Parts: sequence; structure tokens; C-alpha cells
Amino acid sequence: MKVNRHKLSNGLRIVHVADETSQMVYFNLLYGVGARYEQYEYTGIAHLFEHLMFEGTPDIPSFDEPLERAGGENNAYTTNDFTNYYISLPRQNIELAFWLESDRMRNVLLTEESVSVQRQVVIEEFKQEHLNRPYGDVGLLLRPVAYKQHPYRWSTIGRRPSHIANVPVEVLRDFYDKYYAPDNAVLSIVGNISFEQVVEWSEKWFADIPAKGAVCRELPVEPRQTRQRRKTVYRNVPQNALYMVFHMGGRSDSDYFPCDVISDILSNGYSGRLSQRLVKKKKLFTKIDAFVSGSEHPGLFSIYARVAEGVTMQQAEEAVWHELELLQQRCVPADELEKVRNRYESEHIFRNLNGESLAENLALAEWRGAAEGLFDEVRQYRAVTAAQVRDAARELFRRGNSSVLYYLKK
Repeated sequence: MKVNRHKLSNGLRIVHVADETSQMVYFNLLYGVGARYEQYEYTGIAHLFEHLMFEGTPDIPSFDEPLERAGGENNAYTTNDFTNYYISLPRQNIELAFWLESDRMRNVLLTEESVSVQRQVVIEEFKQEHLNRPYGDVGLLLRPVAYKQHPYRWSTIGRRPSHIANVPVEVLRDFYDKYYAPDNAVLSIVGNISFEQVVEWSEKWFADIPAKGAVCRELPVEPRQTRQRRKTVYRNVPQNALYMVFHMGGRSDSDYFPCDVISDILSNGYSGRLSQRLVKKKKLFTKIDAFVSGSEHPGLFSIYARVAEGVTMQQAEEAVWHELELLQQRCVPADELEKVRNRYESEHIFRNLNGESLAENLALAEWRGAAEGLFDEVRQYRAVTAAQVRDAARELFRRGNSSVLYYLKK
């Protein structure tokens, strides 16, 4: 798969992969800004901005209407590290995406009225998804237990609804002026469009947008955790739940792929160790999952589980610790390791057969350094040895590296 690239004089990076078999073009614009760039007293604004970007501009009052008339679809999402916007359009109409995205990169509508509308939307989302939904506040509870310095200690939705309700428009304008800039963005395009056309339209629509000297914010380094942290809460939920998180490296750290392999060994669907041994065989849990956060900076390895009726939280927790200790003591058998390698490779291949997913993943890989890095992930995963898994587990699953939440029904 050939990756073409171009960089505008204002710093916008562009990557392109042609697919002449498709009648669609997938347009993905990633900005290097997420919740970790927020101020402690005004959290949730990166996600609020994702909503504000659909409010239109003075020149284009409705972002969605032109796309819908042209047979297009679009959406966006925010993480702690970045914000991603994506559009799919029939190939005949793809220049529309260049026009729309360049327009809102220039001058999004930030009036008291537009901000007020989206404040209420995001606050309602906060309430529905995190305050009124069973187990929805787990991230709000666990992150500040696990993190004490780094801004990963709050979720993308923010620390509390009042931050969204009270953030001044001037603070939002400053956030936009700092981070929504061509030199802080990657444009990825996949589909039935030539590279020459991509370059021409990129120059036409984006080249005159000035660079803003994208801010490289220095963030505090989270100190090494040496003592276990615990929290217990009571909620109106159907069953008790156990949550355990452990500090691990970020995407570019040497332990990232060994920890990712560990998560698949423990929770590779129904065939993972935790499901097979603790759900199916011992019936201590009704469901259990393990996964890595995938954060750019040092992130979290998480284990979430629903505890079966009649099982104490202490029994449940110690059963999990027993499985984690086995990974520390014994190398994973070759056939078990090969099984998770094969599954990872197949999922990676199938995920990137979809043009929309490929455009998204190319943008992310380019933002991390080079789009071609996307195609090296399978090799990195396959290169992890059983000894590396054991050594990573020994560091990862130190009890002093854990934060444990007992989420109990009233």
C-alpha cells in the first residue's frame, strides 16, 4: 500500500492512499489537542469544542446541510490526546469536504448563543452517560485515584458539569486559537481520488490559513506509584463490580506491546484466561474484561469485572490477583501466544480494509511520526516474546502499582 504525502507551507501534513475500486472518498482531519491540554479549572472543553465545530461559521451557517445534500456523512470524537473529524462522500463531491473543513479551521462560530446551545448538549450528555447510567461514573472515580499529577486524571467529558457550564467564551476562543491550526493537524485522505488532486485542493482551500505556532505544552510527569490505592462507592446498580487499574507505558514506550499482548492473553474474547477460568469455570464473575488505554503518554492497564451473586469482593479480587501472579511466574505457552498474535493480525488487517478506518488510522500514525508506522504494528506485536510478557507482567502487576475500586450495589 503506497502512502503519498505532502506538507503545506503553513505546516498542515497530508497523507493519501488511493483506492480506485471505491466510489467513495474518506476525509479525516486530526487535531493534536485533547483533554490533556485543558486547565484544571476548565475541564471538558476539548470535547465541548468537538460539538462547537459543528455549529457552523459566519460563511457557512450549517455544517451538516451541504454534506447531507451531497450524500455525505460525518462525525467526530475526542480523546485525552487528540480530536478527530471525519467525512465520507461520493468521489464526485469530495471537494466539498475541503471547503467545509478549511472554513471551520479558519473561523468557527463562537458566540454566546452558539456556545450556550452546545453547553446544554454536553451537560446533558454528561448526566446521561456518566451520572445517570449504571457504572457510568467509573472513569470519573478511578482516574483521579490512579493519577495525581498528569491531566489524564480527568476524563474527556471533564471533571464536573459546572466546568462546562461556566467556562467563559474567551477561554474557548483562546483554546481554538492555540490548537485549531494547520500546523497542529494531519489531513488523511483514502479513496478514489488521485494524489495530484488531493495536493491541488489542499493548496486551494488550506494554504492561505496562517500557522499559529502550535503550542507544545509541557505536562507534569506522573510519579511512579509505589503504594496501592483503594476506593469504595455504593450505587444503585444490579450487581457489585470490581475495577483494577495499573500504570503502564505510552504508545512509544518499550512495554506498550508486551502489555497489549497481556491484555489479549487475559481477555481475548471468551477464550481469554479470565473468562475461561473465573467466569466459565469458577463462576466468580458474570463478565470480565482487560484492556490497555492506548494513551500517548503513560497510560493504564484496566481490568473491569461484574461480580457474581454470593461472591465477596475479597474473593473476587484475590482470584484476579492469582491469575496476574501466574503471568509473573511462568512464561506463556507458545501456542497461547501464537493464538493472540494471529487474532491481533487478523483484526488489524480487517480493520484497515475499511476506507474510513484506514484514513483515521493513517492520520493517527502520521501524527505520531509517520503514517507507515501503521503497517509496522503487527510486526511489533508479533515480536513480543514469552519472556517479555513475563517481565512486563512483573513490573505491571506490582500491588503497589494498582488502584482498586469496589463498586457496590446499595
